[in-house]
Amino acid sequence: MIVSELARYLRDNHRAAVRDLAYHFDTEPDALRGMLETLERKGRVRKLAANTPCAGGCCQCDPATVEIYEWVEQREATTNF
Repeated sequence: MIVSELARYLRDNHRAAVRDLAYHFDTEPDALRGMLETLERKGRVRKLAANTPCAGGCCQCDPATVEIYEWVEQREATTNF
């Protein structure tokens, strides 16, 4: 898997937990974290605050242990003069 595949997945799905990304890409979470940090430095994704609930709605996970990343929409700069 390459960073562009991860970026495409997050762009299409808007947000995802590291655990779900690891399952989807059949990759270790630590390997994903490195790629997510790269995307975060580039301003493409952001890590959501701890205790942010996932979209699953099952309430079986401790929210403090769920790492969720969200795609950041790239807005074109506009000026209103």
